[in-house]
Amino acid sequence: MAPAVLAASEASEHRPLIISLFAAFVVATLFITVWAGRQTKDAADFYAGGRQFTGFQNGLAVSGDYMSAASFLGIAGAIALFGYDGFLYSIGFLVAWLVALLLVAEPLRNSGRYTMGDVLAYRMRQRPVRTAAGTSTIVVSIFYLLAQMAGAGVLVSLLLGITSDSGKVLIVALVGVLMILYVTIGGMKGTTWVQMVKAVLLIGGTLLITFLVLLKFDFNISDLLGSAAENSGQGAAFLEPGLKYGATATSKIDFISLGIALVLGTAGLPHILIRFYTVPTAKAARKSVNWAIGIIGGFYLMTIALGFGAAALISPEEIVASNKAGNTAAPLLALHIGGVDSTWGAILLATISAVAFATILAVVAGLTLASSSSFAHDIYANVIKKGRATEKQEVRAARWATVAIGVVSIGLGALARDLNVAGLVALAFAVAASANLPTILYSLFWKRFTTRGALWSIYGGLTTAVVLVLFSPVVSGKATSMFPDADFHWFPLENPGIISIPVGFLLGWLGTLLSKEPADQGKYAELEVRSLTGTGAH
Repeated sequence: MAPAVLAASEASEHRPLIISLFAAFVVATLFITVWAGRQTKDAADFYAGGRQFTGFQNGLAVSGDYMSAASFLGIAGAIALFGYDGFLYSIGFLVAWLVALLLVAEPLRNSGRYTMGDVLAYRMRQRPVRTAAGTSTIVVSIFYLLAQMAGAGVLVSLLLGITSDSGKVLIVALVGVLMILYVTIGGMKGTTWVQMVKAVLLIGGTLLITFLVLLKFDFNISDLLGSAAENSGQGAAFLEPGLKYGATATSKIDFISLGIALVLGTAGLPHILIRFYTVPTAKAARKSVNWAIGIIGGFYLMTIALGFGAAALISPEEIVASNKAGNTAAPLLALHIGGVDSTWGAILLATISAVAFATILAVVAGLTLASSSSFAHDIYANVIKKGRATEKQEVRAARWATVAIGVVSIGLGALARDLNVAGLVALAFAVAASANLPTILYSLFWKRFTTRGALWSIYGGLTTAVVLVLFSPVVSGKATSMFPDADFHWFPLENPGIISIPVGFLLGWLGTLLSKEPADQGKYAELEVRSLTGTGAH
């Protein structure tokens, strides 16, 4: 019996248990959101949680924001199908944190109030720069939301035995509605508490599965890897580089492109950047990143057990039959490790799936909050209203933006349901590193940087990345593409980072050199003191 059918039959036998676990989590998190929403009095509460969270609390919430469906479902699937090459996602996501810690966490916290646009607008012309920052934030967030929506559709379909396309679209719509509720009611306070709860659940669930996998192999990692290699049908090649990214010169370049995007992307992700505004001091911002590195590092180490455990215990044909991109490897591993025909297996499947669903809900809430905040604060309040909007009007605009972004995400998420969620997130990283990172770094560390340089960098990097993705194998030309029956791709790589990131940096430099507008040296000096010392920070 195929695992999708198997899981569906298990789910049908234990459906009351599964629905109860899902419902319990949704009700609990909605309760937290409503409770936090009652304490949201002004814009600082809605955007930054009143800056009341400690370094540890924010570190936990940052971990919750970062360990997405891509980490839990996508990486496990990539390792289960491609072995060593799949594990490279784990390495990339983890190393990326060092870039965020060393380059942007503290200066960003000191320099802005609510959004990335605050930092850029400090020393440049407000309206064009805020429009560009808002646009970039929304596009990056929607790319990231695609991955979470795709993961949600796959996960709940597996559990409830839904095989029809219309049923999967309905699930994506349900996640979208919940996400809109979280953000519009709870703002940053509600979202942060949901992320903290989710981080604890995810680490707990992953620890449990890791322990059970290692127990099955008597805590002998060598036996685990040997069984995975043998069961994969690839032999020793499964544990060596090249199964996914080594067959051709193009795939090797694609791997370099992926690595660059993963390592540089985190420092430009809007939903991660705004988390640094929720702590009261720069010291707390540093502490929260340190906590996050510890928690996230432990989690990514455990993805070895998840991915190679799935490869050792489930045949690749079964994993692919359940989901082409391998996104169901972790829930299927829970079912197999507990016993396919047992109640314990069904309980583990339901628990891990509920944790993964919790992961998706928390991350989509964070992403939606980042993009709606940027629209309301940067575009509505400072561009459309020219700085004359009241806090109440600003928060109302953020709530309406949440609804609009939710609707767009539901539509695109329905199309992306058969793509590997780790690969989708890598695209979001590439777009963030192309458009946001060059502008942030130039703004913080280059005194000659001008408004034209910022606009060329954001729009140039963003356009290059998005166009290359649209005409890449991710969208058309392959059985696993978003549109498998069409072929209009001309860009050979699945990740555009190797081209679009240098373009973002180059255009920022070129735009500045060709600009006749003199850089405001006084403003740069103020920003430098503020970013390094925290003097005058909000």
